Amino acid sequence: MLPPAEKRFLWVNKITIISLFVLILAGGVVRSTGSGMGCPDWPKCFDRLVPPTAASQLPEGYEEKYIAGRQKKNERFAKMLERFGNKELAERIRNDESILQHEPFNAAKTWTEYINRLVGAITGFLLLLCAIFSFTFFKTKKSIFIWSVINVIAVGYQAWLGSIVVSTNLMPWIITVHMLLALVIVGISIYTYFKARSLRDKDLLINHTSGGIKVLAAFSLFLIIVQVAVGTGVREEIDLISASSSMPDRSEWLEQVGQVFDVHRSLAVVSAIVIVLLFFVVRSRFAPSSYQSKFTNLLLLLMVLQFVTAALLAYVDIPPFAQTAHLVLASLLFGNQYYLMLLLGKVAWK
Repeated sequence: MLPPAEKRFLWVNKITIISLFVLILAGGVVRSTGSGMGCPDWPKCFDRLVPPTAASQLPEGYEEKYIAGRQKKNERFAKMLERFGNKELAERIRNDESILQHEPFNAAKTWTEYINRLVGAITGFLLLLCAIFSFTFFKTKKSIFIWSVINVIAVGYQAWLGSIVVSTNLMPWIITVHMLLALVIVGISIYTYFKARSLRDKDLLINHTSGGIKVLAAFSLFLIIVQVAVGTGVREEIDLISASSSMPDRSEWLEQVGQVFDVHRSLAVVSAIVIVLLFFVVRSRFAPSSYQSKFTNLLLLLMVLQFVTAALLAYVDIPPFAQTAHLVLASLLFGNQYYLMLLLGKVAWK
């Protein structure tokens, strides 16, 4: 029987993990619909807690106001980059005129971005609750408390990075960092959840050595992370192509991407082979009812679904819904593989 304080932490942590994946889904919808600049300011939207639904509700002279604020924020960001020795990137931000271009008001895009921010605020509050409730493990498993606090700091940085995404008018590499940091936050939440559960639930623990299988699981996780990073590179190229003045037909976008897409596709095949191999190894060593087998089954299912969305992107002219599904499935693959690696890496001797 779990103590009430530990049960409360596990419940909030589980809800937080779900909320993080919902947030990634919301972010994917924002990006695939081009709604990232639906709210030109941050954290409010058109200087309102609840955004407008019609152009008549927009504040007077908002374009000049937000562009001026964006310039100031970008200058501060450029100075920070210079302090870290990245003068070239700082100058690129200062001289990029597209950053100061303002998009016309679109109520659908505004509310799409607003819902994304609302989910982000709820998720941030849940992470804060996790940190507060994790204090119950301060004496028994201090790492749970430490990582929960680190996650709150990380989500605070993520919120700041979100404001930079807005102020730089969706600069591609910042969006990529924003996505990768989201996976880090997901990973920390999964880690603290596993550590808290494994304190009491001994069914999670394996009672034999598994050296080779642990290495295989870690390699599979590494490939998934690399795939996400390379995939964001593909998405950046597609965003640049779609925004170009001489934009080709949507069916030709992937042909314009270049070598990064070939790398992404080749790595997908390698990753799939490793996942299938991991599936058969786990199923040969663990009972079908074990957590290890169940999460390996789910991993294989997610991989198949990911290939379905990849086929849609490649052969059905990159439909926006498939872009979002591909992103969400990639994050679920990461989360599932990471939790499976934790399950395979915990050894308990009877």
